Amino acid sequence: MEMAIILAAGEGSRMRSKKSKVLHKLCGKTILSYVVDESKAANLEKNIVVVGHSGEEVREHFKDEPIIFKSQPIGEDFPYGTGYAVMQALDEIEDNSTVVILYGDTPLIQSTTIESLISYHKKNKFKGTVLTAKLSDLEGYGRIVRDEGGHISKIVEDRDASPSEKLIDEVNSGIYCFDGRLLKDALSKITADNAQNEYYITDVIEILKRDGHKVGAYLIEDSVEINGINSRVQMAFCEEVLRSRINEYHMENGVTLIHPSNTYIEAGVKIGRDTIIHPGVSLEGETEIGEDCIIRSGTRIESSKIMNSVNIDSSLIEKSFVDDGTKIGPNAHLRPNSHLGSNINIGNFVEIKNATLGDNSKAGHLSYVGDADIGSNVNIGCGVVFVNYNGREKFRTRVGDNAFIGSNSSLVAPLNVEDWGYIAAGSTITKEVKEGELSIARTEQINKEGWVEKKGYKK
Repeated sequence: MEMAIILAAGEGSRMRSKKSKVLHKLCGKTILSYVVDESKAANLEKNIVVVGHSGEEVREHFKDEPIIFKSQPIGEDFPYGTGYAVMQALDEIEDNSTVVILYGDTPLIQSTTIESLISYHKKNKFKGTVLTAKLSDLEGYGRIVRDEGGHISKIVEDRDASPSEKLIDEVNSGIYCFDGRLLKDALSKITADNAQNEYYITDVIEILKRDGHKVGAYLIEDSVEINGINSRVQMAFCEEVLRSRINEYHMENGVTLIHPSNTYIEAGVKIGRDTIIHPGVSLEGETEIGEDCIIRSGTRIESSKIMNSVNIDSSLIEKSFVDDGTKIGPNAHLRPNSHLGSNINIGNFVEIKNATLGDNSKAGHLSYVGDADIGSNVNIGCGVVFVNYNGREKFRTRVGDNAFIGSNSSLVAPLNVEDWGYIAAGSTITKEVKEGELSIARTEQINKEGWVEKKGYKK
């Protein structure tokens, strides 16, 4: 069996946050989610997450995931360190298993690297293998000390390293691969005899070597993968890397990003071929964009499904559906549960909320359509308001096919306007409009001749 122990018990005090460090989000996913997902993608059969500070919060967030949680006791009476954290998972480690040690705050690690580490470990018949990297900025990293034959001798923590050891540029990533039985045995032998009085998982490598077992080091190809997060600055760096990976993935699959570094696409978003994304666009959540769409600057789309050949300009779309060939914006707002048919035109400063519009309908500008079912080929004029709320309850309006709603009209729900119903501009409609009827609900215009002169306004 191949399994992972993911350490996520750190307090993350440098984040200066009220919530767990590993629950902060990068490109729409929690930091810990990236590690868990890459572990699963590497086909590790069992994922054990060791939590400490804010442990219940982490458990709750991942309650639907196939994760085994272990809690690390916290307080002055308990030791700390990576070795102590791994000890919390002892009862889950099987003798014949291959165990990978990962960290919940290293979201850049990739499944291909985990697979390569395991393969290298097994191929060379190592009992313990450490993933290493060569860095120019060495501060905080444990150094890999090799013997004259180039084999790993020991790992020394930065704070415990001698001046000569601090010059070594090969560092410990903190990620390991161990044989399960020997890992359990070595954990029983580690001590807290170091500067921090902590149990280090690094000592396991030295113990295995001392006991005559073969240990190795696998040098990672891309050192950026080992970057962890202990501060908001480091979090921003990791998010930039992840965003670049996401954007490159979409471009390689036929999407045009006019300015990739100024385009925000969250993990899990799907985009069809030949869609063009302009700068300043944000695609979030479970959003799906079809083929041949144009998404222009200033648009944010959250957890919505956009079909093919849709043109969206500087608009906000939330949890809604937009069918083929529809045009939206600029400055339109689709609030949750809006459903637009094909070839619809939603123009400037139009707001749609919990409403359905049939094919070929249009609301060109300055209208509010809330809690309504609109048929096909309906024209909604400028300044139209669907009055859906009486202060206590919300009601729906139904407008049939081929209806015409004149400018500056108010439709007071509950209301039914049948097919081919016409509403005269400036009307306030409170009663049903039958098929083919013209409804006018405004007072008769009266022009008073000479009124200005009589009032003395004209000099």
